[in-house]
Amino acid sequence: MSKDFILNTAQNEQLQVTTYGLENLYSKPCLIFVHGFKGFKDWGFGPYLGEYFGKNGFFVITFNFSHNGIGDLQTEFTELDKFAQNTFSLEIGELSEVISAYLNGYFGRISNNKIGLLGHSRGGAICLLTAMQRNDVRAVAVWSSISKLDRYTEKQKEKWREHGYFDVFNTRTKQKMKLNISLLEDIEKNGANKLNLEKAIKELKRPLLIAHGDQDLSVPIKEAEQIYEWSNKDFTEFHKISSVGHTFNMKHPFEGSNAKFEELLQITKIFFINNLS
Repeated sequence: MSKDFILNTAQNEQLQVTTYGLENLYSKPCLIFVHGFKGFKDWGFGPYLGEYFGKNGFFVITFNFSHNGIGDLQTEFTELDKFAQNTFSLEIGELSEVISAYLNGYFGRISNNKIGLLGHSRGGAICLLTAMQRNDVRAVAVWSSISKLDRYTEKQKEKWREHGYFDVFNTRTKQKMKLNISLLEDIEKNGANKLNLEKAIKELKRPLLIAHGDQDLSVPIKEAEQIYEWSNKDFTEFHKISSVGHTFNMKHPFEGSNAKFEELLQITKIFFINNLS
């Protein structure tokens, strides 16, 4: 069973939230799913993932970042002006607010404060950076995660500064989506501290699951290998999923699951049961 919420943030933004496994809220651990760049909570496998972990004994929170570009239509990018203004620091802050809302009983009374984060693609990096700030996060799983936020060449940055924006093409929707200079400024201002992924991973010292498809063309598997290299091996699992790409052969709109994605769900479920029970 799913239930929708609207969470108002400290920045006067509204986060669209969908929860699953409401019957598990009071006494079971909480999993928070974090979508990636050009992603959203209802993309492809999102609702299926929520239902899966809800049925397997977790209270699951999925949500849209306020500046991910999704508006009232839920699955359409209609807020491109907000998408352009997004920053990594904003997403870290909003994930932290979701965590605090859960702990403070926003979704209902709880007796179990164990929290796991599950992030896909850029969402994996946001989970790792948020966990660096939040000791109440007990375990982190990242799927197809990036290992660096600064993904731009010097020539691209030069043009970005010159024009004040950077164009990104969404191959699925055929939309041209702009990124304002605020994102580049965030990287340059905070790259050495709160946006330092290497530091966040090396200091995590909590259970970490890394899962990555060996045919990922969007985020090459070498980035997963970099995350593993930085990680504390006493706390880390690394699973290479064969013959799949960035979304583990899952599509949007949702067309059903597949054997590889079910393998990934099983691996992730066991990881969180072992580390949040």
